[in-house]
Amino acid sequence: MAMFEEFKKFAMKGNVVDLAVGVIIGGAFGKIVDSLVQDVIMPPIGKLFGGLDFASYYIPLNGQAYGLSLAEAKKAGAVLAYGNFITILLNFLILAFVIFQMVRLMNRLRHSLQREEDAKPAAPPPPPPEDILLLREIRDSLKK
Repeated sequence: MAMFEEFKKFAMKGNVVDLAVGVIIGGAFGKIVDSLVQDVIMPPIGKLFGGLDFASYYIPLNGQAYGLSLAEAKKAGAVLAYGNFITILLNFLILAFVIFQMVRLMNRLRHSLQREEDAKPAAPPPPPPEDILLLREIRDSLKK
């Protein structure tokens, strides 16, 4: 039972919960970036290079015909699927850039909040409790 309690304390720490939320949001954001690249960015690039689906560009390594789809060419043997690699690389670069911008923004906010905190004057220490004051008076009177 003690191990369960220890695990519960670990799982409910703020950092673990924040990490879980970040992973879930990151996964959803990755799907958005994937859709942006595959549905918005890559079709014009594919059209520019003479095809409609840039991700299906490949170089056959086993003598397959060039007219086959990527899936058919893979069934017939090894292929170098450079179009798919470029699409995934572009996904990664966009996602990395967006994450960089988010971290940069968070650092700016953290530094501005830190500057505001540093600019505030320090609060005077609270007065000592009444029992401490009474003990001091007793001590002083005993010294006399």
